[in-house]
Amino acid sequence: MRDVEIKSLYRSGEAYADSEITVRGWVRTNRGSNKFGFIELNDGSFFKSVQVVYEAEFLDNFEEISKAPIAAALKVTGLFVLTPEAKQPFEIKAREVVIEAGSDSDYPLQKKRHSMEFLREIAHLRPRSNTFSAVFRVRSMVAYAIHKFFQEKGFVYVHTPIITASDCEGAGEMFKVTTLDMGDLPKTSDGSVDYSEDFFGKEAGLTVSGQLEAETFALAFRNVYTFGPTFRAENSNTARHASEFWMIEPEMAFAELSDDMDVAEDMIKYIINYVMENAPEEMEFFNKFVDRGLLDRLQNIVSSDFERITYTEAVEMLRKSGEKFQYPVEWGIDLQTEHERYITEKIYKKPVFVTDYPKEIKAFYMRLND
Repeated sequence: MRDVEIKSLYRSGEAYADSEITVRGWVRTNRGSNKFGFIELNDGSFFKSVQVVYEAEFLDNFEEISKAPIAAALKVTGLFVLTPEAKQPFEIKAREVVIEAGSDSDYPLQKKRHSMEFLREIAHLRPRSNTFSAVFRVRSMVAYAIHKFFQEKGFVYVHTPIITASDCEGAGEMFKVTTLDMGDLPKTSDGSVDYSEDFFGKEAGLTVSGQLEAETFALAFRNVYTFGPTFRAENSNTARHASEFWMIEPEMAFAELSDDMDVAEDMIKYIINYVMENAPEEMEFFNKFVDRGLLDRLQNIVSSDFERITYTEAVEMLRKSGEKFQYPVEWGIDLQTEHERYITEKIYKKPVFVTDYPKEIKAFYMRLND
């Protein structure tokens, strides 16, 4: 008998009603009495688990199963029964339960809320927790939705180098890559490191951006995008800075600034709608236990037209607001996070594009207004 994924039970439960099925998964909880017990079984295919009812009347190994610890791997064969009047929509009445792998008695993930600090200490196990299970499943869906959006728009996906000799941003924030012996570095006549003896014959590092490569491909394919790991050796220990992250970089030929904004707005709305449609259980979990009000905010984003204002208009609004900012506002400054949040959260209450910045505070390669 072929295994049935728990996801299929939640999506097409009526198709399995009153039939014998086999599921495999890991024990989330196990509670029982002398004659019967209940196991919450999760197979990783879905955020929610399935309840397995096991009884001494039907299981020769009832005592063994009643002692199956959390995280033990089980194979369960039984009758799939719809239970619309109960808390759970269905359950499996077990007729055979096999322990395929045990679990240590000191297994650290128990049925209770664990702090992020604790989960960080058991990084190899945290994907099994509700929070990180939801995070990584949603991340997977977001990545798929990103590709789906750009492919439907006719963009070509470009793989850009991870190891490169080009510091695209020109900020000197690259992680260095070398095969040289750190304890015995070859030197040039002026005492600097002789990279001619390195693997590539020159200084190399991990990419900070695939922008330059994407620009060259845009001149061949018109519309392209990169989506891959990016590395920044920034000495900033904040929640807004990460040394490794995945970045999306579209490049479009024959496009205006308004086209860029259209694509960005459409992409964000597309991704949010895709995740809310395909991961409702995970999003409800986030909304209830991680970030109350999340669903309302996301719904506001997808139902709003993003505002478009100029830098000068933004500065004028901030100056007239009467708000006391940590960083005073005057024309010519680069807008700080507190300024951006005030504009989006207090003034417009939705996402905002700010255009027409002073050229002095933007990158040299940004096009000047006509």
